[in-house]
Amino acid sequence: MSTSTSTLAIEKKMVPGNEVQQVELIAGVEDLYGGIIIDLEKTMDSEAFVPLLKASLSQWKQRGKRAVWIKLPIELANLVEPAVKEGFKYHHAEPDYVMLVNWISKSTNSLPKNASHRVGISAFVMNDKREVLVVQEKSGKFKGTGVWKFPTGVVDEGEDISMAAIREVKEETGIDTEFVEILAFRQSHKSFFTKSDLLFVCMLRPRSFDIQKQDTEIEAAQWMPVEEYAEQPFMKKHDSFSSVAKVCLTKSEKEYAGFSPIPRTTASGKTTHLYFNTKDLTQL
Repeated sequence: MSTSTSTLAIEKKMVPGNEVQQVELIAGVEDLYGGIIIDLEKTMDSEAFVPLLKASLSQWKQRGKRAVWIKLPIELANLVEPAVKEGFKYHHAEPDYVMLVNWISKSTNSLPKNASHRVGISAFVMNDKREVLVVQEKSGKFKGTGVWKFPTGVVDEGEDISMAAIREVKEETGIDTEFVEILAFRQSHKSFFTKSDLLFVCMLRPRSFDIQKQDTEIEAAQWMPVEEYAEQPFMKKHDSFSSVAKVCLTKSEKEYAGFSPIPRTTASGKTTHLYFNTKDLTQL
């Protein structure tokens, strides 16, 4: 989204008698979908905010605008309640702001909903001795279970899956790695505050071998024979974990082609990564 400052816009409006009246509006910028985006930054009390918002909404409705977005930094949390009373609803929030939206058009609401998925990685790292890097966690559902699992973590905003896998392995175990490919992924639902979850099983090649575990989150970390990892009762009992173990074993023993990140340029000129099977398809 584009952003704007919180300065006021002064508009001239014709009134009966061919007189010109100046109308103060909240400054906003038009988006590409017939909406207005307001990015408030300066301190404003609700008594000054409400009449400005009402006048602005009236003008934008007359212009045929479809929706109004208001980004309120945490310092302007006092404006949330008056905005809600004027028809705004929560769309999403970050640590330093909340985004409100109001569909002001008479047409069917077509606004995109907030992000529906969280993206995570699971790191399969195996050395030349056919040992995999595994950890035991200090918290979460695996706390105190004795289960050895692959390093896992969540992909940060603006972070590639491949870089997230490298980062998480380094943070949890101190091991430097090189990303190889994505072996598999699974989708689950209602896993984190009703959000769905995408977990990518990533293969990485170790570049160092001396483990320095993360004390705050990791109870223990070690190199374990891959067969021993797969034979854990927990792994054999749960289909999702046993399937991942089989995929990793297959990769280590036979021909199995995963998806490698290939840099590509988007239509807007940004660099992105397309993941595909480079073994069978070396170029597009």
